[in-house]
Amino acid sequence: MKAFVVEKYGKDGLRAANTSQPTVGRGDVLVRVSAASINPLDKMTRNGEFKHLIKRKLPFVLGHDLAGVVTEVGADVRDFKVGDEVYARPRDLRIGTFAEFIAIDQDDVAPKPNSLTLDEAAAVPLVALAAWQILVDRANLQPGQKVLVHAGAGGLGSTVIQLAKHLGAVVATTSNTATADLVRNLGADVVVDYTKQDFTQVLSGYDLVLDSLGGQNLEKSLTVLKPHGLAIGVAGPPDAGFAKQLGAPAILGVLMTLLSRKIRKQAKALDVRYEFLFMQASGSQLRELGALYDAGVLRPVIDRTFPFEQTTEAMAYVEQGRTQAGKVVVTMKSLPDVTPSAD
Repeated sequence: MKAFVVEKYGKDGLRAANTSQPTVGRGDVLVRVSAASINPLDKMTRNGEFKHLIKRKLPFVLGHDLAGVVTEVGADVRDFKVGDEVYARPRDLRIGTFAEFIAIDQDDVAPKPNSLTLDEAAAVPLVALAAWQILVDRANLQPGQKVLVHAGAGGLGSTVIQLAKHLGAVVATTSNTATADLVRNLGADVVVDYTKQDFTQVLSGYDLVLDSLGGQNLEKSLTVLKPHGLAIGVAGPPDAGFAKQLGAPAILGVLMTLLSRKIRKQAKALDVRYEFLFMQASGSQLRELGALYDAGVLRPVIDRTFPFEQTTEAMAYVEQGRTQAGKVVVTMKSLPDVTPSAD
C-alpha cells in the first residue's frame, strides 16, 4: 500500500513509500483511510521529540487522525462491521494514518458523525479529544468560569472555544485581525488582537488558560489567572505526569520534573498551577463528541485540503505557518479504489 513513512528523525525524514498492509488483530478494525489531517504532533513525532518516551522502530508510518471505512474486523470485534464509516485518533504506538490502510484497536474507534463528510471528520479526532480532556477531564470546567484560549483560530483553539461555550464558560481568545470575526462566530466573548494588544494588559481573573505556544507566552499566561487557577500547556514543557502517563522509567519522570521546574516555580509564586497535557486516544469520548457535532454544537474548521500524494507539501504548509484557520486535511479521493490484500 502507499504510505508516508518516517525513515529517519528530522525535517527531511518523511518520504512516500510502498509498505505492507497492516495485519489485523483480534480486537482490531482495518480501515481504508479516506482522509487524514495534519497536526503539530506529526512534526514533533517526525523530528523525534518523543523518541526516548515512545519507542518506535524506524521506518514507521506517520499520521495521528483519520476518517475512513471499515474493510475488515478482528474476531473479537462486535461494535463495528465492514462498510461502517468511522473516525479515530489511534493510540501512540499504533499511529500511521498517512496510508491507504490502518489497523486500529476497536477501543480507539468511533462511528463518524453523520453530519460530517469524511474529509471534515478527519479534521476532528485529535483536537476534539484534546479539547475534551483539557476542559472536562483536567479542568472540570463549570458554568460561569473564565477561560482564555490562545490561538483561537487554530485547529485546537477553534474546538476549545466551541466546547467551552457549550459548557457554559466565558471565553476569551487571542487572534489576529483576519480571524477575529471567525473566533467571535465560534463563540468567543472577548477577542484580543495580538497584533495590537498585549493580552496581559486587558485580561485578568481567569480560571483556566490553554496555551499551545509555550515559552514566553506560557509564562505571561500565568499572570492572568486568578489564585489557584490552572494553566494547561500542550506545547510543553512536559511534566512528571506526562512520563507517568506513558509508563516511562522513573529517571525520565525526574527529567520531566526538571524540564518543567522553571514554569512550575513561576506558577507557585503566583499561587496558580501548571500542567502539561498530551492527549490520549479514546473511542468512547469520540462517540460523545460525535453527538455534539451532529447536534450542531461543534463544527470543524478546515483551512485547506491537499491530495494524499502531496502529504509532505501539506506538512510543509503547516510548518511554514501558512494556515489561516483550522486544520489542513489530506484526502485519498485521487487514489484508485483498492481492496486490502495479504501483500
